[in-house]
Amino acid sequence: MTNADSTAQAQIPDILRCAYMEIHVTDLAAARDFYVGALGLVVTKESSEALYLRTFEEFIHHNLVLKQAQHAAVAALAYRVRSAADVALAEAYFKAQGCRTERRSDGFVDGVGDAVRVEDPLGFTLEFFHEVEHVERLTWRYDLHIPGALVRLDHFNQITPDVARGISFAEALGFRVTEDICDDQGVQYAAWMCRKSTVHDTAMTGGDGPRVHHIAFATHEKHNILAICDKLGALRQSDAIERGPGRHGVSNAFYLYLRDPDGHRIEIYTQDYYTGDPDTPRVSWDVHDNQRRDWWGNAVVPSWYTEGSRVVDLDGNLVPLTQREQPKEIDVTVGADGFSYTRKGDREKGYKLGSSL
Repeated sequence: MTNADSTAQAQIPDILRCAYMEIHVTDLAAARDFYVGALGLVVTKESSEALYLRTFEEFIHHNLVLKQAQHAAVAALAYRVRSAADVALAEAYFKAQGCRTERRSDGFVDGVGDAVRVEDPLGFTLEFFHEVEHVERLTWRYDLHIPGALVRLDHFNQITPDVARGISFAEALGFRVTEDICDDQGVQYAAWMCRKSTVHDTAMTGGDGPRVHHIAFATHEKHNILAICDKLGALRQSDAIERGPGRHGVSNAFYLYLRDPDGHRIEIYTQDYYTGDPDTPRVSWDVHDNQRRDWWGNAVVPSWYTEGSRVVDLDGNLVPLTQREQPKEIDVTVGADGFSYTRKGDREKGYKLGSSL
């Protein structure tokens, strides 16, 4: 029996949502100053080697784990599954594909029980877990809230050289594409995929990979994002702002992109839309439409397209990069076409909002 035959027969785990990311940093104290001091994430647990952080509305142990390491990298993208049995299903599913797996009954990090980590076919280390320690949900602790309160982990964004392959891999795991970016030649530049009822739990962005583009935390309103900008300015840390604030066309979200002291990218995100119905229409964007990335037509800084965090395997070694052979989005946006405001002809025909573009 081939790996493909085994995979076809293997039952997939029921993934609930993106749950946390483990990031390696080279200076844990500097990272703490940024994530706790500037962004206000809540400390669940800390030591000289690791820092466990969560958002204000979270009830599981953490949404972000920062670990002191020699090299900055992303160690794992973790998903919560519906039951303990789904952890076993995840292990069997990836073994059937010939992927390397490691399972620990006491978890890979504090606060998480039985979990499996896998080196997936795209080169990322994924984790699947169900058992987790509950902590106080601070939704009603308005005495602790700050103007820029980060309330939920919203999504991951992954960089892969073959977006079509990334989409197929995610769809086989039960993810559904909500939006994508293509051209008239059929080249896929990016796709947004969900398990929970939002625009995405993860996205596949075309580029040299595997790398992680960003982790995103949600706020309640636009003013929370503006408060973060004001705070960073007051702290003389405005150089952490890479892009925004602005409004995406894709996802409709109001956004801000930041870089931590090691260069890891964080998005602050709010006001996307509900996607829970199974027949929610997919929205497809033309890669030549610069309102896809910024609804106001503002230019995107080149670093946003070219830079990302390296990832490590189960042994902690950096995964080699594979170059993207298909056209890159930066070549369309920053290259030959420059920063045109909209697609050719859009000013004349206008947008057909509420349907695929």
